[in-house]
Amino acid sequence: TTASATIASASVARLVSACVFPAGMAMVLVAGSELFTGNNLIIISVLQKKTTVAGMLKNWFFVFLGNFIGAGFVAVMVIYSHVPDLYNGLLAQKVVAAAMSRINQSFSEAFMRGVLCNILVCIAVWAAFAAKRVSGKLFVLCGFEHSIADIYFGIAGIAAAGEYGIAAEGLNFGSFLLKNLLPVTLGNIVGGAGIVGIGYWLVYLRHTPLSPMTIEAEQEEIDIAEEY
Repeated sequence: TTASATIASASVARLVSACVFPAGMAMVLVAGSELFTGNNLIIISVLQKKTTVAGMLKNWFFVFLGNFIGAGFVAVMVIYSHVPDLYNGLLAQKVVAAAMSRINQSFSEAFMRGVLCNILVCIAVWAAFAAKRVSGKLFVLCGFEHSIADIYFGIAGIAAAGEYGIAAEGLNFGSFLLKNLLPVTLGNIVGGAGIVGIGYWLVYLRHTPLSPMTIEAEQEEIDIAEEY
């Protein structure tokens, strides 16, 4: 948002944003952090019987909660440190506009944009080094919706509207949660777990026989678990 705030051309502004955004994904992949949208690929481990559905849902819940707290913390720190004062307050207006655009979509639009977004995000995780330069840019450039990014945009927009006195009719936590975060999160799950996760499993792993070493390792894990 900061990089593109003063760019008058909407298409150029989006291109600049798309070039900057992948730094966040790169940090997640390199630092070993947990990102809800990328963790939708745990569905592959469930299908491979490496983990359980309950274990996957537990991971999704706590990672989403952690991402929500983290994104909300960053949003509050950014707004109340008055970073949006940049460019004579133009950045504050852009922050609010970003939040408004997210609650002015229909449920189905937000859902489908969430599906499309996480197809690209999970391909980026799947093909880590190449895709962080390619797919990570595409979903921003195309205007797709990423639930964790939207947590930041929603909270930052609400806070900026109040702090800077910017009119934002209909923008509140209720509209943000119901009109944006809920459909986008569901769409991210369908796109990431359903289309990419299950899709790649069906194509590459479903009929792939386990090697003797893998079978032996799995048996050792079972034996250890039974001892405990």
